[in-house]
Amino acid sequence: MYGYEPERVNVKNEAERKEVVEFLKSFDLNLDNDVDYTIVIRKENQIIATCSKAKNVLKCFAVSEELRGEGITSTLISHLIDKLFEEGIYHSFIFTKPSKAHIFQALNFKLIHEANDVALLENGIYDINKALDNMAKKYNIGDGEKSALVMNCNPFTLGHQYVIEEAARNSSEVLVFIVEENRSLFPFNVRYDLVTKGVEHLKNVKVIPGGEYIISSATFPSYFLREEGSKLKAYTELDASIFGKYFCKRFNITKRFVGEEPYCKVTNEYNNALKKVLPQYDVTLCEIKRKEVDSSAISASNVRELIKQQRSEEVKNIVPEVTWQFLSTSLGKEIVEKIKNSNTPH
Repeated sequence: MYGYEPERVNVKNEAERKEVVEFLKSFDLNLDNDVDYTIVIRKENQIIATCSKAKNVLKCFAVSEELRGEGITSTLISHLIDKLFEEGIYHSFIFTKPSKAHIFQALNFKLIHEANDVALLENGIYDINKALDNMAKKYNIGDGEKSALVMNCNPFTLGHQYVIEEAARNSSEVLVFIVEENRSLFPFNVRYDLVTKGVEHLKNVKVIPGGEYIISSATFPSYFLREEGSKLKAYTELDASIFGKYFCKRFNITKRFVGEEPYCKVTNEYNNALKKVLPQYDVTLCEIKRKEVDSSAISASNVRELIKQQRSEEVKNIVPEVTWQFLSTSLGKEIVEKIKNSNTPH
């Protein structure tokens, strides 16, 4: 809009951040901790509109009620899209409340899905249907009935391997989607490689990068921010719905396997969302009891904690040989040192 120019805010500056936080509070919104770029529009030195981004996800959007309909939304979005172009990013997402989705649809964003409290839209050189078509072609995914798993594997454990083996025993074909978001101590290419090598003996299993539409900062930011409460519930249902609505339909997935979750509240809430959502898409959730060693369920977080405590023999007992060998490589040793020096091994 003529006369209103967006300006960047340094959210690492306590005073500047507080001003944005207070403005968002009046809309019952928070400034997420993962934002890397925030802009505001001011009138008489008071914030009247703001929007942020975290990589290619636009979020934390708010415009003063009295100024809606004056083109400020378009000004904010155009500025952030230009910023993404500068960074070489040509595909973006936006989170908003379902009641506001139509505003962004008018700005050429396509609605992917809306849950009870959140809607996710996208804009750019491809969309979810095109992405899944490309995935089917690249990984030779046929039309037969399938089971699926979604795993982070930070790192790959005997527990992960066991759940995949159970799925393989009970399915004609299994797709294992590895979370591609690089926010774990073990990088995506390492996690993907460990799982691929660790299931070579299972001839009916394919390991596939999860992409942007499975447990990513776009579909499920609470997984990485470790948020709880109503926001977690909204995002778990959004991610579960996108999987059922798009992945299961496109790849003829009729079962999804998960391990029981006795430790992590976020993952447990996610499993509960899958139980609620997937039947709506004629998909069965198969929850497998975790593999145990010495009466304790194996978990990746437990592996990281044992590494931190330098209890290597206990680590060896709960990871496949491929993971154990990796920990002795130069990159593996670097990751081990990071875990040892971290306060909270993620």
